Amino acid sequence: MRFTKMHGLGNDYVYVNGFEEKVARPEKVAVAVSDRHFGIGADGLILILPSKTADVRMRMFNADGSESEMCGNGIRCVAKYAYDHGLLKSKAVREITVETGAGVKTLHLTVQGGKVSKVRVNIGQPRLLRQEIPMLGPNGQVVGEPFTVDGQPMRITCVSMGNPHCIIFVDEMPGLKGGLKAVPLATLGPKIENHPSFPKRINVHFVEVASRREVRMATWERGSGITLACGTGASAVCVASALNDRTGRRITAHLPGGPLEMEWAKDGNVYMTGPAVEVFEGEWT
Repeated sequence: MRFTKMHGLGNDYVYVNGFEEKVARPEKVAVAVSDRHFGIGADGLILILPSKTADVRMRMFNADGSESEMCGNGIRCVAKYAYDHGLLKSKAVREITVETGAGVKTLHLTVQGGKVSKVRVNIGQPRLLRQEIPMLGPNGQVVGEPFTVDGQPMRITCVSMGNPHCIIFVDEMPGLKGGLKAVPLATLGPKIENHPSFPKRINVHFVEVASRREVRMATWERGSGITLACGTGASAVCVASALNDRTGRRITAHLPGGPLEMEWAKDGNVYMTGPAVEVFEGEWT
C-alpha cells in the first residue's frame, strides 16, 4: 500500500490515494499505521477516493480505528494532494470540492511554485441545538452551561461542525490556577469525551482568550487523544467565543501546532485558512 504522510499544523495523517490503491478494513489499518512506535505514526488514516458529487471524497479514521465525519486539517491536505498529484481535471483550477461525512465542502487553493501552500475551507454552518451535537437533555443551545467532571466544575458550550465539539473557557473552571497550561488535558479530556451526556462522544477544547481577536486552545480529539491542531475544533471555538461574547466573529486561533485564521461570516458559514504540508511518501507492507 503506497501512502503519503501529510500534516496541517502538526495534525498528521497517513493518506492513501484510493484512485490507485484499495484498502481492506481501513479501521484496522488506521490503528496499525497510526502507532508512533510500531507503525508510521499519525493521528489517523485518511482515504482520498473518487466521488459522484464532488472532485474527490474523503474518509477519515482516527488512531483508534473509529470513523469521523470530518477533519479540518485533514481536508486541507486532501485538497493539496488532489492538486499536487494530478487528481483534478486542470492545474488551472483554484477551487476544489471534497465529499465528507459532513457533506460536500468547498476549498480555495493558494498555489506557489506549482504546489498548494495554503487552503481556505468553507467548513459550513455550525449546528447549535443540543440534539444536533448530539447531547442528552432538553433541546436548545448549550452555551455557558454548568457542567462538572471528576469533581471539577466548569461551563461548557457545545457546537457541531458536522462533528461534535465541547468548548471550555479556562477562566470558568473554579480552582484552576495557571491558565491553559494548568489544564490536566490528559485526564479531563477523555472523561469529557466519554461522558454519558455525549452519546457519540465529543471533541474537547480548552480555551484561553488573549483578546477580542485572538485565542489560545488545547485539544483532546475524539478517538485520537491530544493533538497539535484540530481544524473543525478551531471552527467550533470561533463560534463558541462569539456566542459567549468573548471575541468577535473573526479571530486567530493559536494551537500548539501553529495559528489558524477563522471567520464566522455573515453568510452563516465558518471559514478556516491554514497550511497543508506533505512530509514523505512510502510503502506499507
